Amino acid sequence: MLTINIGPLVLPMHQAMLIAAVLVAFSVSHIIGRRQKNQCVGHILSDMLIAALLAARLAFVVAWFDLYRSAPWSIIDIRDGGFTPWAGIMAALLVAIWHAWRTPASCKPLGIALAAGMLTYGALLGTSLTINKGPAALPATALTTLADEQTKLARLADGKPLVVNLWASWCPPCRREMPLLEDVQKEQGGTAFAFVNQGETQDIVEHYLSDSGVDLSNVVLDRDTALGKVVGSMALPTTLFYDASGQLRATHMGELSAATLADKLRLLQEPAQQSHSTLKKQE
Repeated sequence: MLTINIGPLVLPMHQAMLIAAVLVAFSVSHIIGRRQKNQCVGHILSDMLIAALLAARLAFVVAWFDLYRSAPWSIIDIRDGGFTPWAGIMAALLVAIWHAWRTPASCKPLGIALAAGMLTYGALLGTSLTINKGPAALPATALTTLADEQTKLARLADGKPLVVNLWASWCPPCRREMPLLEDVQKEQGGTAFAFVNQGETQDIVEHYLSDSGVDLSNVVLDRDTALGKVVGSMALPTTLFYDASGQLRATHMGELSAATLADKLRLLQEPAQQSHSTLKKQE
Protein backbone atom coordinates (compact mmCIF):
# COMPACT_ATOMS: atom_id res chain seq x y z
CA MET A 1 0.00 0.00 0.00
CA LEU A 2 1.50 3.32 -1.13
CA THR A 3 -1.25 5.72 -0.07
CA ILE A 4 -3.80 6.11 2.70
CA ASN A 5 -7.19 7.78 2.43
CA ILE A 6 -8.24 10.15 5.22
CA GLY A 7 -11.69 11.24 4.09
CA PRO A 8 -11.20 13.05 0.75
CA LEU A 9 -7.48 13.47 1.44
CA VAL A 10 -5.00 10.99 -0.07
CA LEU A 11 -1.54 10.89 1.54
CA PRO A 12 1.57 8.87 0.74
CA MET A 13 1.93 6.16 3.39
CA HIS A 14 5.37 7.30 4.61
CA GLN A 15 4.10 10.87 4.92
CA ALA A 16 1.06 9.75 6.90
CA MET A 17 3.29 7.77 9.27
CA LEU A 18 5.55 10.77 9.86
CA ILE A 19 2.57 13.04 10.51
CA ALA A 20 1.17 10.53 13.00
CA ALA A 21 4.52 10.31 14.80
CA VAL A 22 4.85 14.10 15.00
CA LEU A 23 1.29 14.46 16.33
CA VAL A 24 1.94 11.85 19.02
CA ALA A 25 5.17 13.58 20.06
CA PHE A 26 3.41 16.95 20.34
CA SER A 27 0.48 15.41 22.21
CA VAL A 28 2.80 13.81 24.76
CA SER A 29 4.72 17.07 25.15
CA HIS A 30 1.43 18.90 25.76
CA ILE A 31 0.37 16.39 28.43
CA ILE A 32 3.74 16.66 30.17
CA GLY A 33 3.62 20.44 29.91
CA ARG A 34 0.18 20.60 31.56
CA ARG A 35 1.31 18.38 34.42
CA GLN A 36 4.55 20.28 35.00
CA LYS A 37 3.10 23.68 34.04
CA ASN A 38 5.87 24.08 31.52
CA GLN A 39 5.23 24.19 27.78
CA CYS A 40 8.86 24.53 26.70
CA VAL A 41 9.01 20.99 25.29
CA GLY A 42 6.36 21.82 22.70
CA HIS A 43 8.36 24.87 21.63
CA ILE A 44 11.52 22.74 21.36
CA LEU A 45 9.70 20.20 19.18
CA SER A 46 8.48 23.04 16.95
CA ASP A 47 12.04 24.34 16.58
CA MET A 48 13.26 20.82 15.77
CA LEU A 49 10.56 20.31 13.15
CA ILE A 50 11.24 23.65 11.43
CA ALA A 51 15.00 23.05 11.46
CA ALA A 52 14.55 19.54 10.06
CA LEU A 53 12.35 20.69 7.18
CA LEU A 54 14.62 23.61 6.26
CA ALA A 55 17.83 21.56 6.45
CA ALA A 56 16.40 18.61 4.53
CA ARG A 57 15.13 20.90 1.77
CA LEU A 58 18.35 22.95 1.62
CA ALA A 59 20.53 19.85 1.38
CA PHE A 60 18.39 18.49 -1.46
CA VAL A 61 18.47 21.80 -3.35
CA VAL A 62 22.25 22.07 -2.97
CA ALA A 63 22.69 18.51 -4.26
CA TRP A 64 20.58 19.24 -7.36
CA PHE A 65 21.19 22.97 -7.71
CA ASP A 66 21.99 22.75 -11.42
CA LEU A 67 18.44 21.56 -12.03
CA TYR A 68 16.90 24.27 -9.85
CA ARG A 69 19.07 27.04 -11.33
CA SER A 70 16.85 27.54 -14.38
CA ALA A 71 13.73 27.98 -12.23
CA PRO A 72 14.78 29.44 -8.84
CA TRP A 73 11.18 29.87 -7.70
CA SER A 74 10.81 26.08 -7.69
CA ILE A 75 13.22 25.90 -4.73
CA ILE A 76 10.40 26.93 -2.40
CA ASP A 77 7.84 24.65 -4.07
CA ILE A 78 8.15 21.73 -1.65
CA ARG A 79 5.28 19.90 -3.33
CA ASP A 80 7.89 18.10 -5.42
CA GLY A 81 8.90 16.18 -2.27
CA GLY A 82 12.59 17.01 -2.60
CA PHE A 83 14.10 16.45 0.86
CA THR A 84 17.30 14.83 2.15
CA PRO A 85 16.24 12.91 5.29
CA TRP A 86 19.67 12.57 6.94
CA ALA A 87 20.21 16.35 6.81
CA GLY A 88 16.84 16.94 8.49
CA ILE A 89 17.59 14.39 11.23
CA MET A 90 20.99 15.95 11.94
CA ALA A 91 19.50 19.44 12.15
CA ALA A 92 16.75 18.29 14.53
CA LEU A 93 19.30 16.57 16.78
CA LEU A 94 21.51 19.67 16.90
CA VAL A 95 18.53 21.83 17.90
CA ALA A 96 17.59 19.30 20.61
CA ILE A 97 21.15 19.25 21.97
CA TRP A 98 21.30 23.05 21.99
CA HIS A 99 18.02 23.35 23.90
CA ALA A 100 19.04 20.59 26.33
CA TRP A 101 22.28 22.46 27.05
CA ARG A 102 20.39 25.72 27.66
CA THR A 103 17.60 24.17 29.73
CA PRO A 104 18.73 20.86 31.29
CA ALA A 105 15.32 20.41 32.93
CA SER A 106 13.81 19.85 29.49
CA CYS A 107 15.96 16.76 28.76
CA LYS A 108 13.70 14.15 30.37
CA PRO A 109 10.30 15.39 29.06
CA LEU A 110 11.81 15.99 25.61
CA GLY A 111 13.21 12.47 25.59
CA ILE A 112 9.82 11.03 26.55
CA ALA A 113 8.04 12.98 23.79
CA LEU A 114 10.62 11.96 21.16
CA ALA A 115 10.50 8.34 22.28
CA ALA A 116 6.70 8.34 21.94
CA GLY A 117 6.97 9.72 18.41
CA MET A 118 9.65 7.22 17.39
CA LEU A 119 7.71 4.30 18.86
CA THR A 120 4.63 5.39 16.93
CA TYR A 121 6.58 5.59 13.69
CA GLY A 122 8.24 2.24 14.36
CA ALA A 123 4.92 0.54 15.09
CA LEU A 124 3.32 1.95 11.93
CA LEU A 125 6.34 1.01 9.85
CA GLY A 126 6.28 -2.52 11.24
CA THR A 127 2.59 -2.82 10.43
CA SER A 128 3.21 -1.54 6.91
CA LEU A 129 6.03 -4.03 6.34
CA THR A 130 3.82 -6.85 7.63
CA ILE A 131 1.05 -5.92 5.19
CA ASN A 132 3.47 -5.40 2.29
CA LYS A 133 5.54 -8.55 2.69
CA GLY A 134 8.87 -8.41 0.88
CA PRO A 135 10.02 -6.01 -1.86
CA ALA A 136 7.33 -5.12 -4.39
CA ALA A 137 7.87 -6.82 -7.74
CA LEU A 138 6.86 -5.60 -11.17
CA PRO A 139 3.09 -6.24 -11.45
CA ALA A 140 1.85 -8.61 -14.15
CA THR A 141 -1.32 -6.55 -14.73
CA ALA A 142 -2.70 -6.80 -18.27
CA LEU A 143 -2.60 -3.48 -20.12
CA THR A 144 -3.76 -2.33 -23.55
CA THR A 145 -1.70 -0.40 -26.08
CA LEU A 146 -3.13 2.38 -28.22
CA ALA A 147 -3.05 -0.15 -31.07
CA ASP A 148 -5.56 -2.20 -29.00
CA GLU A 149 -3.04 -4.97 -28.23
CA GLN A 150 -2.49 -6.64 -24.86
CA THR A 151 0.84 -6.06 -23.12
CA LYS A 152 2.48 -6.13 -19.69
CA LEU A 153 5.02 -3.96 -17.92
CA ALA A 154 7.75 -6.61 -18.20
CA ARG A 155 7.43 -6.53 -21.98
CA LEU A 156 7.67 -2.74 -22.01
CA ALA A 157 10.72 -2.85 -19.73
CA ASP A 158 12.51 -5.34 -22.00
CA GLY A 159 15.17 -6.04 -19.37
CA LYS A 160 15.84 -2.38 -18.52
CA PRO A 161 15.00 -0.36 -15.40
CA LEU A 162 11.42 0.87 -15.77
CA VAL A 163 9.69 4.10 -14.74
CA VAL A 164 5.91 3.65 -14.53
CA ASN A 165 3.82 6.81 -14.52
CA LEU A 166 0.13 6.51 -13.55
CA TRP A 167 -1.76 9.44 -15.03
CA ALA A 168 -5.04 10.78 -16.40
CA SER A 169 -5.82 13.62 -18.78
CA TRP A 170 -8.10 15.33 -16.23
CA CYS A 171 -5.27 15.55 -13.66
CA PRO A 172 -3.52 18.99 -13.72
CA PRO A 173 -0.22 17.87 -12.11
CA CYS A 174 -0.13 14.91 -14.53
CA ARG A 175 -0.35 17.32 -17.46
CA ARG A 176 2.26 19.67 -15.98
CA GLU A 177 4.90 16.96 -15.56
CA MET A 178 4.40 15.41 -19.01
CA PRO A 179 6.89 17.69 -20.89
CA LEU A 180 9.58 16.85 -18.32
CA LEU A 181 8.90 13.12 -18.62
CA GLU A 182 8.91 13.40 -22.41
CA ASP A 183 12.36 15.02 -22.40
CA VAL A 184 13.84 12.55 -19.91
CA GLN A 185 12.39 9.56 -21.76
CA LYS A 186 14.21 10.67 -24.91
CA GLU A 187 17.47 11.27 -22.99
CA GLN A 188 17.45 8.06 -20.90
CA GLY A 189 18.12 5.37 -23.45
CA GLY A 190 19.07 2.88 -20.76
CA THR A 191 15.79 3.27 -18.84
CA ALA A 192 12.34 2.38 -20.15
CA PHE A 193 9.26 4.47 -19.43
CA ALA A 194 5.61 3.38 -19.39
CA PHE A 195 2.76 5.88 -19.18
CA VAL A 196 -0.24 4.00 -17.84
CA ASN A 197 -3.47 5.94 -18.22
CA GLN A 198 -5.94 5.28 -15.43
CA GLY A 199 -9.55 4.64 -16.35
CA GLU A 200 -9.96 6.63 -19.57
CA THR A 201 -10.94 5.48 -23.03
CA GLN A 202 -8.61 5.26 -26.00
CA ASP A 203 -10.35 8.18 -27.74
CA ILE A 204 -9.86 10.48 -24.74
CA VAL A 205 -6.19 9.54 -24.40
CA GLU A 206 -5.42 9.94 -28.10
CA HIS A 207 -7.27 13.27 -28.21
CA TYR A 208 -5.29 14.56 -25.23
CA LEU A 209 -1.93 13.45 -26.67
CA SER A 210 -2.78 15.07 -30.01
CA ASP A 211 -3.91 18.37 -28.47
CA SER A 212 -1.07 18.62 -25.95
CA GLY A 213 1.65 17.85 -28.47
CA VAL A 214 3.59 15.60 -26.08
CA ASP A 215 5.46 12.81 -27.85
CA LEU A 216 5.55 9.82 -25.51
CA SER A 217 6.45 6.20 -26.15
CA ASN A 218 4.79 3.29 -24.33
CA VAL A 219 1.47 4.97 -23.58
CA VAL A 220 -0.89 2.20 -22.47
CA LEU A 221 -4.42 1.96 -21.09
CA ASP A 222 -5.50 0.60 -17.73
CA ARG A 223 -9.23 0.95 -18.23
CA ASP A 224 -10.26 -0.55 -14.88
CA THR A 225 -7.43 1.17 -12.91
CA ALA A 226 -6.27 -2.33 -11.98
CA LEU A 227 -2.59 -1.34 -11.78
CA GLY A 228 -3.32 1.49 -9.37
CA LYS A 229 -5.17 -0.97 -7.12
CA VAL A 230 -2.37 -3.56 -7.33
CA VAL A 231 0.36 -1.10 -6.32
CA GLY A 232 -1.90 0.44 -3.67
CA SER A 233 -2.08 4.02 -4.91
CA MET A 234 -5.26 5.95 -5.57
CA ALA A 235 -3.39 9.26 -6.02
CA LEU A 236 -2.50 10.77 -9.39
CA PRO A 237 0.09 11.20 -10.61
CA THR A 238 1.99 8.28 -9.07
CA THR A 239 5.39 7.34 -10.44
CA LEU A 240 7.04 3.99 -9.68
CA PHE A 241 10.72 3.21 -10.22
CA TYR A 242 11.66 -0.44 -10.86
CA ASP A 243 15.21 -1.68 -11.32
CA ALA A 244 16.26 -4.07 -14.09
CA SER A 245 15.42 -7.08 -11.91
CA GLY A 246 11.83 -5.85 -11.55
CA GLN A 247 12.05 -4.75 -7.90
CA LEU A 248 10.43 -1.50 -6.78
CA ARG A 249 13.20 0.89 -5.71
CA ALA A 250 11.33 4.17 -5.21
CA THR A 251 7.94 5.84 -5.53
CA HIS A 252 6.74 9.39 -5.92
CA MET A 253 3.23 10.71 -5.36
CA GLY A 254 2.43 14.06 -6.93
CA GLU A 255 4.08 16.18 -9.59
CA LEU A 256 7.75 15.48 -10.29
CA SER A 257 10.33 18.22 -10.63
CA ALA A 258 13.51 17.75 -12.66
CA ALA A 259 15.44 17.33 -9.40
CA THR A 260 13.14 14.76 -7.79
CA LEU A 261 13.02 12.77 -11.03
CA ALA A 262 16.82 12.80 -11.31
CA ASP A 263 17.13 11.78 -7.66
CA LYS A 264 14.87 8.76 -8.16
CA LEU A 265 16.50 7.76 -11.46
CA ARG A 266 19.86 7.72 -9.68
CA LEU A 267 18.63 4.73 -7.66
CA LEU A 268 18.14 2.76 -10.87
CA GLN A 269 21.72 3.16 -12.08
CA GLU A 270 23.04 0.37 -9.84
CA PRO A 271 23.88 -2.87 -11.66
CA ALA A 272 20.93 -5.24 -11.97
CA GLN A 273 21.05 -8.27 -9.66
CA GLN A 274 19.05 -10.52 -11.92
CA SER A 275 19.23 -11.33 -15.60
CA HIS A 276 16.96 -10.33 -18.44
CA SER A 277 15.22 -13.70 -18.21
CA THR A 278 13.79 -12.84 -14.78
CA LEU A 279 11.59 -10.16 -16.29
CA LYS A 280 10.64 -12.30 -19.28
CA LYS A 281 9.18 -14.90 -16.92
CA GLN A 282 6.71 -12.30 -15.64
CA GLU A 283 5.17 -11.74 -19.08
